[in-house]
Amino acid sequence: MPTKIRLQRKGKKGQPFYHLVVADGRAPRDGKFIERLGTYNPMTHPSAITLDFERSLYWIQIGAQPTDTARSILSIKGVMLKHHLLKGVQKGALTEDQAEEKFQAWLTEKEEKVEQAKKDEMLSDKEKAKKTLEEERHVNEARAAELAKKRAKDNLKVEEEAAAKREEAEAKAAAAAEPAAESKEEVKAVAEAKTEETKEEPAKKEEETKEEPAKKEEEKKEEDKKAE
Repeated sequence: MPTKIRLQRKGKKGQPFYHLVVADGRAPRDGKFIERLGTYNPMTHPSAITLDFERSLYWIQIGAQPTDTARSILSIKGVMLKHHLLKGVQKGALTEDQAEEKFQAWLTEKEEKVEQAKKDEMLSDKEKAKKTLEEERHVNEARAAELAKKRAKDNLKVEEEAAAKREEAEAKAAAAAEPAAESKEEVKAVAEAKTEETKEEPAKKEEETKEEPAKKEEEKKEEDKKAE
């Protein structure tokens, strides 16, 4: 069987990490290999790839067959394009300079795309952060409005309770004031009665003083009559 370029799984459970290796097609996936060409980490964003370009190109040129995933990795790094251009040089369709020029143009375009993707990702992250902040602001405003509404309701309840207590206190004060007013009226009436009695006493005494001589005169006359 031909030599293969494939991935050899490493890493912990749930955290895969791969080595890109050249191995005999009859060897098990994670068994012995001939040469390690690089690494592939799908857990990062974007995926992290390290590759020995020259050795990878060498193995492709001598007929090593990459698996589908390995071919994708080699294509991303330009190994498959360089192999295709070199085949064109061998057939006389291109010169080495033309092949190198095409490859460098592809690399430049690739780098620009990568940079643009990074910028787009940064912008996307900023937009996401902005959207998240906006959503948080709306949530906070809604919570503040709800809290203000609750506080206003509580304040109204407190004010109503205070008003009820004031009314109750005023009613009690009014009820207590009525007997006091009646007592004042009674005291005033008693005082006026005493004043009238005080005014009547001298007149009564004066009348009694006037009546006493007349009474004595009559008593004397009656005694004289009896003596005769």
